[in-house]
Amino acid sequence: MPLLRARLGLPRQRRRKLLLQVACLASLVSAALAQPPSAAVDAPWAALAVQQQAAPQSTAVAAQPPAAAISLDEAIARARANEPLFAAVVAASRNAALDRSIARSALLPSVEYHNQYLYTQPAVGPSGAGVGSPATSSNPRFIANNAVHEYMSQGQVNETIGVQQINALGHASAALAVATAELEVAQRGLVASVAGLFYAASADSRKVSVAERAANEAASLTTLTQQRETAREVAHADVVKAQLQQQQRDRDLADAKLEAEKARLDLAVLLFPDPRTPYTLVVPDAPPSVPARADVEAALARHNPELASALASTHLADLNVFAARAAYLPDLALNYTYGIDAAQFAAKGIDGSHNLGYSASVTLDIPVWDWFATRDRVRQSEISRDTARTELSNTQRKLVAALDEDYAEAVAAHDQLDSLNLSVTTAAEGLRLMRLSYTAGETPILEVVDAENSLTAAELAREDGIVRYQTALANLQLLTGTI
Repeated sequence: MPLLRARLGLPRQRRRKLLLQVACLASLVSAALAQPPSAAVDAPWAALAVQQQAAPQSTAVAAQPPAAAISLDEAIARARANEPLFAAVVAASRNAALDRSIARSALLPSVEYHNQYLYTQPAVGPSGAGVGSPATSSNPRFIANNAVHEYMSQGQVNETIGVQQINALGHASAALAVATAELEVAQRGLVASVAGLFYAASADSRKVSVAERAANEAASLTTLTQQRETAREVAHADVVKAQLQQQQRDRDLADAKLEAEKARLDLAVLLFPDPRTPYTLVVPDAPPSVPARADVEAALARHNPELASALASTHLADLNVFAARAAYLPDLALNYTYGIDAAQFAAKGIDGSHNLGYSASVTLDIPVWDWFATRDRVRQSEISRDTARTELSNTQRKLVAALDEDYAEAVAAHDQLDSLNLSVTTAAEGLRLMRLSYTAGETPILEVVDAENSLTAAELAREDGIVRYQTALANLQLLTGTI
């Protein structure tokens, strides 16, 4: 009570200040009681754990190897080693080469060493004794074999001569030609994919630079408008317009970085075991010029995988027709056997006779009747041959059209490169003049924004034009087999 009277006796301002201090102290105590007991204790350990997690990352970044410089040729070589579909086509081509070797070996005589032992139940008489001897007879009960104990140890040479065997070699050779052409087609398809991804990734990385330049330009314009607003030279609307432009350019920069990362990962899937491997692209500064039309036509006529595949498929279809018709012709089989076929496994018998000997046979199989199965096979092969000829004609027409289209595309894209460069130079000069005019108070900010947009659009169009020409030139080189 005395303390309370003393407190009440204090001046009003001191009492108010004291009450505020007591309230703050009470809030701090309640907050401390509401906090989990381990929070304050775990805070230093959490900070230590964050530092320990960050330390290996910093070490890994420091130990990371430098980015590999990848050219287009090296990218193609890496993709050939990593692409599974291309590996399957390579395996099919190798199997076709082995099939041709197998078909060639079928035309040559085969040699084998045959060993066999045959036992046959002996023939016995009514009294249980073998016929012709008081004991077991040497004559077999089954006439399929020559003796009770028969030993065979022979070397055999076999040869089959027929039109089908001869045609099988040609069929395998044609199949190998088809597989080789398909391998070339797959290889060029892989090259086209790698070239497209290579040039797209390179263009996306350059577009990031364009987006960064545009974002910096927009930020500079925002700073300029703010300075002029402070000097009371322009209205606040100019600052708002510049800020909106800067925000849009920042979003464009983020999108450009995302697209560049996607293109980099798409290409890295074909190049590295780990797509996250850092690398840089080595692109020539000046793209090569368009080759002469006469050289392109000569290269197309000399070697084109699609045309070679169509020709090989047509030849294979003709051989299938010949093989089907060959079933009407007879086959000649030759056999020569030398060795032992006797009741003793020895060069001489018990009576001193020679067991070593030889035999030869010639077999001629003449087809007579098969219920029109051969005729139907011939008709099937003729239908397939007509289809192959149609595909060959279509391939030839498509190649002629593709040559004209790709060459015209390459020429047009090449001719537009100078115009695109001129547009960038003109737009950059226009932006410079507009900024000077805006600084002098002679031009509204909308014209400066339009000039910035024109320069960005011109730079992006130039990058797209470069990719267009590089892709068209790669397609032309793929068509003629020069890449």
